[in-house]
Amino acid sequence: MNQQAMMRLKKMQKEMMQKQNELMETVFTGTAGGGMVSVDVKGDHSVVNIKVDPDAFESKDDIEMICDSIVAAINDANNKIDQKTAEIMGPFAGGMPGLF
Repeated sequence: MNQQAMMRLKKMQKEMMQKQNELMETVFTGTAGGGMVSVDVKGDHSVVNIKVDPDAFESKDDIEMICDSIVAAINDANNKIDQKTAEIMGPFAGGMPGLF
């Protein structure tokens, strides 16, 4: 590989690392139950906040629904992370499907 190609490869690698770092720090919000539950998840899939609308539930007996809504909101946020990762990192794959 010639030196010019190596320089381009190093530049692309640096850009890819910057984009990955940006993704890891981005907070994605997932919602469920028509907004009854929202979950903030960083790009590294760590949950940073959960909000439950207390007015959305009539009694404490709704705890199973709350738990289901939290799980759904986390899954929604994780899907958003995966979509954004594919969108941002896709060009770096250079036609190699399944790389990201």
